[in-house]
Amino acid sequence: MTAVSKTSPSVSFATFNPALTADLLRRFIREEVTKVGFDRGVIGLSGGLDSSVVAFLTAQALGAENTYGVLLPYKTSDPSSVTDAQEVIRVLGIQAITVDITPMVDAYLDQVPDADRIRRGNVMARTRMIVLYDLSAALRALVIGTSNKTELLVGYGTLYGDMAAALWPLGDLYKTEVRLLAQHLGVPSRIIEKTPTADLWIGQSDEAELGLPYEILDGILVELVDKRLSLDAVIQRGYDEASVRRVMTMVQSSQFKRRMPLCPKISSRTITHDFRYKRDWGK
Repeated sequence: MTAVSKTSPSVSFATFNPALTADLLRRFIREEVTKVGFDRGVIGLSGGLDSSVVAFLTAQALGAENTYGVLLPYKTSDPSSVTDAQEVIRVLGIQAITVDITPMVDAYLDQVPDADRIRRGNVMARTRMIVLYDLSAALRALVIGTSNKTELLVGYGTLYGDMAAALWPLGDLYKTEVRLLAQHLGVPSRIIEKTPTADLWIGQSDEAELGLPYEILDGILVELVDKRLSLDAVIQRGYDEASVRRVMTMVQSSQFKRRMPLCPKISSRTITHDFRYKRDWGK
């Protein structure tokens, strides 16, 4: 486990406008869900910050009756995660479904007893994806993802697991901005203040795994990605050199997670090369 550094400056998000952002995201969810013929959304509800914010936005965009919050606990999940997810469901009055993924996950893991905790976590994340997409078909509801910009940029997510979704409403918001948005939306304070975790094993913490607190990580990402500063320029602003280089490496090494699978160009119109229309092409 990497030590968490707290010795660097942070970027101010004082100009972030949560009210305007909430309006934009509600409209985004409503338009993107309905334009492809759906009127329902299904969300994997972990009891954490990101999924709670997405549940609030989706309920406000599509209505509580059209929003399904799905609890997907594993046997090692923290009981407080279920409690917090149930509180979100109660506050919003959305539809609730609980599926214990333990039998499905263990049916596979029993065959690979030497799998380390990363592999086990990925199996859990992809099992949850299977359930959500099955419910998507059963309920005619789009899967609304909960990944945020910080996670997407550093690759802190499981490809075809928690990253699988029809929409990423939080995909252009850093974790720090998601927290500010949560306060505006009225997400329960206990959820806003709890330690971020994917809850894939006992004691897991996002920031311990990433090696940086989100406050610092978001600051470095803003400098590198949004402001397009060089590594040297970011370091000169007072950030710890090792942390900056670590973040840069994470962004570069996870690029494959942020793009469609590569496809060789053989025909005159090749998917991802020439045929790059939106999913509602022709409608």
